[in-house]
Amino acid sequence: MDVLLREYLPIVVFFGIALVIGLALLVSPFLVAYRNPDPEKLSAFECGFNAFDDARMKFDVRFYLVAILFIIFDLEVAFLFPWAVTFGSLGWFGFWSMMIFLGVLTIGFVYEWKKGALEWD
Repeated sequence: MDVLLREYLPIVVFFGIALVIGLALLVSPFLVAYRNPDPEKLSAFECGFNAFDDARMKFDVRFYLVAILFIIFDLEVAFLFPWAVTFGSLGWFGFWSMMIFLGVLTIGFVYEWKKGALEWD
């Protein structure tokens, strides 16, 4: 029991600190907020301009395309971190496996670039 407590005590402490910080951030706006609503504060605000279109308007497909491409290449970086940590113990097989993985992603990126997926005409 003593070993279990010693190993999990830091995790319990971190959860406790996270809980206290989270509750403090949730409660503090209600305690320190200045409550004096007027029409100016309650109006819609978009970068200093009045809203000029419906909030449910359709977005251009390019926004979604860029978001999907970002997710794909962000996952590439997420796969690089564990590979870099275990690089010394992987050997040549691990090195060439990652080079093939990066090569496939690079070919995909070049293909998207040549198709004009990243251009905003």
